[in-house]
Amino acid sequence: MALNVTVATTINDLPEVILSNIVALVSDTRTRNSLALVCRKFRSLERATRWSLTLRGNAQELHMIPRCFGSVTHLDLSHLSPWGHALLSPLESSLDPYLLAYQLRVTFPSVTSLTVYARSASTLQVLAPQWPRLRHVKLVRWHQRPQSPAGADFVPLMEKCQLLSSLDLSEFYYWTEDLPPVLQAYPNVAKSLTKLDLLTTSISEGFKDHEIRVITKACPNLQQLLIACMFDPRYIGFVGDEVLLAIASNCPNLTVLHLADPTSFSRGDPNNAVEDARISRAALIDFFSALPFLEELVMDVCKYVRDSGLALEVLGSKCPRLRFLKLGHFHGMCLAVGSQLDGIALCQGLESLSIRNSPDLTDMGLIEIARGCCKLAKLHVHGCSGITANGVSTMATLLRRTLVDVSLSRCENLDAAMSLRSLEPIRERIRKLHIDCIWKNMEDPVKDVSFAVNEFEEADDTIVSNPNDDFMNLSGNDEYEDRAKKKCKYWSVGECSNALQSNGHRNGNNGNNGYECKNWNRLQYLSLWIGVGELLTQLPRAGLEYCPNLEEIHIKVEGDCRKRHKPKEQEFGLRCLLRYPRLSKMKLDCGDTIGFAFTAPSGQMDLSLWERFFLHGIEDLRLQELHYWPPQDQDVNRRSLSLPAAGLLAECMSLRKLFIHGTTHEHFMMFLLKIGNLRDVQLREDYYPAPEDDMSTEMRVLSCCRFEEALNRRHIPP
Repeated sequence: MALNVTVATTINDLPEVILSNIVALVSDTRTRNSLALVCRKFRSLERATRWSLTLRGNAQELHMIPRCFGSVTHLDLSHLSPWGHALLSPLESSLDPYLLAYQLRVTFPSVTSLTVYARSASTLQVLAPQWPRLRHVKLVRWHQRPQSPAGADFVPLMEKCQLLSSLDLSEFYYWTEDLPPVLQAYPNVAKSLTKLDLLTTSISEGFKDHEIRVITKACPNLQQLLIACMFDPRYIGFVGDEVLLAIASNCPNLTVLHLADPTSFSRGDPNNAVEDARISRAALIDFFSALPFLEELVMDVCKYVRDSGLALEVLGSKCPRLRFLKLGHFHGMCLAVGSQLDGIALCQGLESLSIRNSPDLTDMGLIEIARGCCKLAKLHVHGCSGITANGVSTMATLLRRTLVDVSLSRCENLDAAMSLRSLEPIRERIRKLHIDCIWKNMEDPVKDVSFAVNEFEEADDTIVSNPNDDFMNLSGNDEYEDRAKKKCKYWSVGECSNALQSNGHRNGNNGNNGYECKNWNRLQYLSLWIGVGELLTQLPRAGLEYCPNLEEIHIKVEGDCRKRHKPKEQEFGLRCLLRYPRLSKMKLDCGDTIGFAFTAPSGQMDLSLWERFFLHGIEDLRLQELHYWPPQDQDVNRRSLSLPAAGLLAECMSLRKLFIHGTTHEHFMMFLLKIGNLRDVQLREDYYPAPEDDMSTEMRVLSCCRFEEALNRRHIPP
């Protein structure tokens, strides 16, 4: 008689080598933290395989430094509090900075990548000798550059880290004349550099002609160069044909090249360029021909580049690896004459394309780009006044199999409703979306968008055989009405009625026709721009009615409050986001909203009342992470959280992480202690110019420490 015995096998029975490789493949931080809580074996494996770590908390508390992550190679010290102060300075403590640096080296001996807030050169003078094998360094500083000799911030790094291959200064305020002489003084380190990120948003004019020549000549082995350039021909040292050819000649192995004018970092006016850049078509052809390894190219010059079509054809043929392309103020990118592809449409390997401020781009040009660049997964269009909803909808139909990331911004013929209706062909596929919240046609009846794709079916193999599957129809069905009513859980009666009367999407599998809510099934990230004084409540009516998987939203409010009176409505409209059940992360950026910080003329509101308007209703959202940029008063360089804002944020009981990009009073911060789930609070002055000396009543070093101590003393519920 045979006896069958079944032995249960669990993942814990796997050999430790295999289990270690499995744990090492987990990249999400919270998932790794959960793994460490399973058992002691999993905890030890998680600690042994973690390669990246961000430290937060008071830098003066040595006993709080974790000593169990000896395998960490990427260490981020830029978030240590008090954020924005020199990491290794004594501050209010008598701690020896060399003792802290030594403790960090002993705890993390394998570090090869370091991110640090270097407010003064003394930080790197102490830290750089601790890890001489550093390969990647990112410096952060938003405070004004201290009075020191040119290049003093970089000398300790160049002296002690001879193996440096990557330097990131994208969030570091410095002068453009600081870097070139240091690279010349340390040629061995300069030659070892393969990545240099100099796209610093705080630089007002960008690098000049001779500075770019020195940098590229000193670093001939660069593979990635991101640099802010001054393309304005009205200034001495502007970037023109000769500089472009010098870049290609000095650094022929470039795979990633970003050349952007500093004015392109802001939203800007698409018609602000009134002059031509000194960049000729012949120079562009030679420039592209000399860089055959390009995979990613950005050229946003903020001055018109004429007749660029032929040069872009050369780019497509000479740079076969090109996958990412962003162009700003280029004319003649696609002539769209007849059925023959031309210009940028011949860059057929592109997977990501961004077009900014191209006034002669028309619907036919956009359609031709979609026909030629049939692999596009990401398309951003900004400031193109010649395109309409018909062109966007046809483009979306042609790219319906690949396109998942779309941004439509500052296009005169596209308001919010038209932008969303034009994306109907990919509504079920799109994952990331940006639109401008412009409601000018919201009172108009819903109109069908015509899809003129039949004439292109023979020229493009990606068009589906039954284009009617994407057409909007007007017939109704009781079953679809019932489904729509169930989805309208958070809607008012009037909104549901309007939704049931709007156009629906045909279900091509079963042939049922009818009305249903606009379902953006795969949308995970939504970005919105809205002018100050406008209301967010129109968003569902515009077409974003039901987004069951939306997890993150970024709302940017921009404008001048100083000439506006008190709005008729009491709140901005954040409660309309309740219809998105999985929404857990929000970025509410009011940093470009300008107003009065202390006093306002009669009939107008100061910033504290505007903050009440913007944040009212946020307590009803089930947010777990919030980034908030308070409005600013440019006259006094003040970006601070007000009393009404602190009170409203304190009502967000589900918050786990709160990042305030500004300053505030200490007693305002104490309001946040009643949020039971709150784990991490950061007060960042990550805007330029950050206040050099905080006001006597603003958050100071000791104030930050007292708040952190009170936060850590609380009992955290399981």
